[in-house]
Amino acid sequence: MSNARATHLTRRGVLAAGGALGLGAVLAACGDEDTSSGGSDAKASASAKASGPWSFKDDRGETVTLDQVPTNIVAFVGVAAALYDYGIEVKGVFGPTKTQDGKADVQAGDMDVSKLTVFGNVWDQFNVEQYAAFRPDVLISTTFDSAGTLWYVPEASKDKIAKLAPSVAISVYDRQMTEPLQRMWALAESLGADMKADKVVKAKQEFEAAAERLRKAAKARPEIKVMAGSASQEIFYVSGTNLSIDLEYFKALGVNFVEPPEQAKAQGGGWFESLSWENVDKYPADIIMMDDRSSTIQPADITEGTWKKLPAVEAGQVIPRSPEPILSYDKCTPLLTNLAEAIEKAKKVA
Repeated sequence: MSNARATHLTRRGVLAAGGALGLGAVLAACGDEDTSSGGSDAKASASAKASGPWSFKDDRGETVTLDQVPTNIVAFVGVAAALYDYGIEVKGVFGPTKTQDGKADVQAGDMDVSKLTVFGNVWDQFNVEQYAAFRPDVLISTTFDSAGTLWYVPEASKDKIAKLAPSVAISVYDRQMTEPLQRMWALAESLGADMKADKVVKAKQEFEAAAERLRKAAKARPEIKVMAGSASQEIFYVSGTNLSIDLEYFKALGVNFVEPPEQAKAQGGGWFESLSWENVDKYPADIIMMDDRSSTIQPADITEGTWKKLPAVEAGQVIPRSPEPILSYDKCTPLLTNLAEAIEKAKKVA
């Protein structure tokens, strides 16, 4: 998935596995050329607490070594949001940071986006000149494939970007959520985060409690069928649990998911099946989890009559899903809690 722009567009569609957009929506998104800067004079990163040489081995098996702990960090917005929860302030970001009205995108978490330098807000957008002038110490992103392709780093400019600073990749491909959570924890710790802080310790405990609650809910209600979906103008995507870190983890906890057959997911790279809105009722479901990212159509804005007639929709059993979760325990806990509560309260309607 890393060798051609067409492949990247496929992966953009593949977000439906994690639930996302079709090609038409991708091309529309690529038309946005706003590379606004939120101001690079942000306060010093919490990573300044650490000093001396810095080394980190990423999920590509590559080790980055620097003379000092990096403070001028550039990261994919979701990574920056996770590090922020651990007290590490990232100064520059790329990826969905601001919505069209200038507010924080869901993937920006608790960060003040007005204080960020944004090198690219949409897919295939990255201002390399601005990035070079920023003089980054390191670039950090996630990777959604076995090749270690840096998420949201454009294929056309990746070589230029790579020459300007070393990169670190955290894999979110074909593993359960707990693994990248642990890796982000290790990364934050290496950057100087206080992992013994009360807030951090409490967040991890609450995550573990939420996981146990979901396990118990799934065990008590095995008859409840859950479907992970995502909406674009023309297509409804049904995600399989394979490959996606959240769905793989929820399934391991016992959640009963709709599973499109492998053949049906072939065109989606094994991540999802594409359905026309006329066929959106192909799979019976008691609960529908819908992609909450700003790049997708949200449930309240879906006008298709076939959608409105789905039993889960009529019963009000539609909840949000974060296919690209912010990888801090604080932000992942609500994902577990919301699903557990939905299963606990769900009526059998499928």
